[in-house]
Amino acid sequence: MAESTTAARLKGAWKGIRRGAAQVDAVTPAERDRAVDALRAFAILGVVLGHWLVTALVADGGGTGLRTASPLHYLPWLSPISWVFQTLAVFFLVGGHVATRGYTSARERGTSYGQWLRSRLSRLFKPVAAVLTLWTVASALLLLSGTDMDTVHTLVKLALSPLWFLLVFAALTAVTPLLLRLHPLWPLAVVLHVDLLRFGLGGPDWLGWVNLAAGWLVPYTLGAAWTRGELERPRAGWILLTGGAAATAALIAWAGYPASMVGVPGAGVSNLNPPTLAAVTFGLAQCGLALLLREPLRRAMRIPLAWAAVALLNLSAMTIFLWHQTALMATTATALTAGHLPGLHTFPDNLTWLAARLAWLPLFMAALTLCWAAFRIYEQGPRRPRGRESRVIRTHPTPNTRETKARNHA
Repeated sequence: MAESTTAARLKGAWKGIRRGAAQVDAVTPAERDRAVDALRAFAILGVVLGHWLVTALVADGGGTGLRTASPLHYLPWLSPISWVFQTLAVFFLVGGHVATRGYTSARERGTSYGQWLRSRLSRLFKPVAAVLTLWTVASALLLLSGTDMDTVHTLVKLALSPLWFLLVFAALTAVTPLLLRLHPLWPLAVVLHVDLLRFGLGGPDWLGWVNLAAGWLVPYTLGAAWTRGELERPRAGWILLTGGAAATAALIAWAGYPASMVGVPGAGVSNLNPPTLAAVTFGLAQCGLALLLREPLRRAMRIPLAWAAVALLNLSAMTIFLWHQTALMATTATALTAGHLPGLHTFPDNLTWLAARLAWLPLFMAALTLCWAAFRIYEQGPRRPRGRESRVIRTHPTPNTRETKARNHA
């Protein structure tokens, strides 16, 4: 009897989920380009899972202090993991596409630049206030409780590390009107020359920080080219994918660039902080693959369950991005009371650590879910009355829809 009751409840829950997914699918405008949301969702998930897999908080011997380490330092042959989960270029590609399209649409409606920019930046920075407030209080409490400064510094640095991305993204968003027609080859040329000066001619290391803007301008302006309709043919995706992959392989094999596409503690050169030419060419390959996947994703997003999952993730994208490191640290610090546990507090220097880390991922997800429940209101705002349209289903027109509208106007 108990088993049949449980089965009935599960069946009812599954029907409820399918019914909710069907409702989300039904209220989504037919002209929305769902591939844009799918690519953004995959980019966010890539960053989150990447950080959870390659960020270790190692406990000091016998103490409660924590410091960062990476399995990529001890097991460099695992570098291909970073090729899968370092997806920031795709996020900047989608961001550039959405921003340039949104600005063009706002200008056509008569919306001022200031109004458009305030709307865009408020979506980015409203969730930041909660993160800064919590970690200001947490840092003070940790110091007052006697936690050593190095541990507090490690935790705060990890918690606030996502903010560098938001600052760069916000800066590029602010200059979007100047980037509407900028060809991606211009920022790519800047990255190339900076690396030539830095690595080829012995230039100062600080010069590399020029690439913090120039490097991410490349995928962002590719997004603008997408808006202009210049990347619709599969040929563009194949050129970016093959050309970017070949250039990255050559830079790693013959120019001495690191194979890892994320920063590795203790490494002499990082491909990400600041971005190097190898990171940018790798991003080109990723963007090419993303462009090639648009049509398959559009077809996949016609499945109500798949679309509902992507839509809901996009609705909380910034909350997930900003709090995933806090979820990792909260789990690690809480579990420290049980001793130095493998996959959490031990050195990531063998495959046993990696297997244990995979087993911890569900707990990280549970902690992130708690963070999401507590802080999503800062991104989504108060719950809206039933029937009102949510941000998650506002229109992203597909190329075919734009063509149809143009023909109708004609």
